Amino acid sequence: MADGTAKRMMQSGQPERIVSGQAFDEDARIELSVRPKRLEEYIGQKRVKENIQIAIDAARSRGEALDHVLLYGPPGLGKTTLAQIIANELNVLIKTSAGPLLERKGDLTAILTSLEKKEVFFLDEIHRLQPAVEEVLYPAMEDFRLDLIIGQGPGARIHPFPLGHFTLIGIVHRLDFYEPADLLIIIHRSAKILNIQMDEGGAEEIAGRCRGTPRIANRLLRRARDFAEVRAAGRITRAVAQEALQMLGVDAHGLDEVDRNLMIALLDKYAGGPVGLGTLAAALSEEEDAIEEMYEPYLMQIGMIDRTPRGRVATARAYEYFGRDLPKRQPRLF
Repeated sequence: MADGTAKRMMQSGQPERIVSGQAFDEDARIELSVRPKRLEEYIGQKRVKENIQIAIDAARSRGEALDHVLLYGPPGLGKTTLAQIIANELNVLIKTSAGPLLERKGDLTAILTSLEKKEVFFLDEIHRLQPAVEEVLYPAMEDFRLDLIIGQGPGARIHPFPLGHFTLIGIVHRLDFYEPADLLIIIHRSAKILNIQMDEGGAEEIAGRCRGTPRIANRLLRRARDFAEVRAAGRITRAVAQEALQMLGVDAHGLDEVDRNLMIALLDKYAGGPVGLGTLAAALSEEEDAIEEMYEPYLMQIGMIDRTPRGRVATARAYEYFGRDLPKRQPRLF
């Protein structure tokens, strides 16, 4: 759901965040050149890669279509890339769509009937399909057929339409945030493709601030390149990367101004919590789902904030990071 929330924010005129995992127009252009084409080129997600490789090898050996695949994780972790790699490994065409675009049964029916045997159908934001459209997808996935209604009223009849055995890839292989070592490999690979001069210290600095997300790593790499070309003879060193990312407002933990405003409001306005989501959203002039789906997950991952039944609570690590004194707990009466 985070992908859909980010798109709604962009459509409403909200500024783009440099540390957002959502793809911008600029990212889409650059990712075409740096995106891996084969599983052997895909960095990280070792467990997922092994499972997918085994499934692909087994399907090829039997001459069958690959079983349906579901991928889950925050934006920017490589779900779309994996879908395209699967099609490349199977040497078949891939057709793509997105849940919000399929508003009527006929929209999905048109795509499904056009699929050839063994082709891949990549359906982004599959969780946002309309319930009526989902009813068309289930028999297509399970039985490879569509139930077409011919005629109207009492004389209408159902005509089963067979489909070729296709592979649906939806967006339940769980993609995790990337480890620094894998991010370093990704950053060096992108730098080589884009002819960016960079030393190990510069790569480590970007890897430490990209929130475990390859898309953000590549975006920060390009921003650091721009800074280096203008102010540092074109080479990204650790000092150059630090200065470039500081200008962008991205701190050592990958937090930006939005993250810091959220945490400072929680620490200073509400004494560290607990505070309800609605109250926090009103204080920040943000949408509740934006806080819950886009801002909080990373803050929870790095141990800055906790969700409790009573509301959001700042952790001891948050007090330390933002230079606040940890309040003393009141003794219990019972």
